[in-house]
Amino acid sequence: MAAVAAPGSPERIKEVNERYHDVAASEYDSKWGIDFGEVGQEQVTGKLRKALGGRPEPPFGDALEIGAGTGYFTLNLLQAGAIRRATATDISPGMLATLERNAERLGLEVQTAAAEAEVLPFPDRSFDLVFGHAVLHHIPDLRQAFSEFARVLRPGGTLAFCGEPSRYGDFLAAIPKRTALLTAPLWRRLVGASARDYGREAEYNGHDLEPEVDVHAFSPGMLRALCESAGLVDVRVRGEELLASIHGWTVRTLEASAEPDQIPWGWRRFAFRSYIALQKLDNRVLERRLPPQLFYNLLVSAHLPKGASR
Repeated sequence: MAAVAAPGSPERIKEVNERYHDVAASEYDSKWGIDFGEVGQEQVTGKLRKALGGRPEPPFGDALEIGAGTGYFTLNLLQAGAIRRATATDISPGMLATLERNAERLGLEVQTAAAEAEVLPFPDRSFDLVFGHAVLHHIPDLRQAFSEFARVLRPGGTLAFCGEPSRYGDFLAAIPKRTALLTAPLWRRLVGASARDYGREAEYNGHDLEPEVDVHAFSPGMLRALCESAGLVDVRVRGEELLASIHGWTVRTLEASAEPDQIPWGWRRFAFRSYIALQKLDNRVLERRLPPQLFYNLLVSAHLPKGASR
């Protein structure tokens, strides 16, 4: 009989993340509204540019994504010409299989590897860019992971991570979630949808594992310290999404309460368009005036010194 990892241990965290994301892979793009067209490319290149401080960057040659999921960042960056050669890793083989199907459909070439962030299967100085989106908060040993990120970067190379939950953002997200749960029965009646039976499908969809997959929320200082401990310099931390995150969590909580195939297309279109509008308002107004710790997401970037040796 196989040993069961202790709750909260690194082994358990990795096991649960692999299982949860394997099961979630087939519906992940539709659940999160992931787009591989012009909208997706604009979102992803905008986030990367924001993480890098808005500086124009030449296309990166060899790029490595950590926790690439179904390819939201990697495939959109390839299509936009922001990276030339892409390698995608994830702890979940199911996510990588979906990424490979997405890449084939889009006519893109991507190397993939099932790997843990703390033990990357690549030689030193392999990449010009190491990046990720909404992945650091899943990794048990962040200090070791950042050491690996620095190891595989070429001197002068760039690190950039986007979409990481802030500590205040975690608190902030709880408010629309609670409000949406209270109003969900009324919302379902208005849109004509039935309540979703998670008890019947919990084992199938991995819903019961959700409370265990997120293990960190960050302060700007914590992200800065992780970069500096790995020998990275020019560290920048920015905040992203305030109004858009409140709206997003409200919508996701409402939709999660209903049978997916009964949610009207008109509602989905309204939810997406209003989210994009609020995201633009955050970007153009609030993110330029408020400190990063007040936002739901944090973005961090840094560089490996050009004279770094390994």
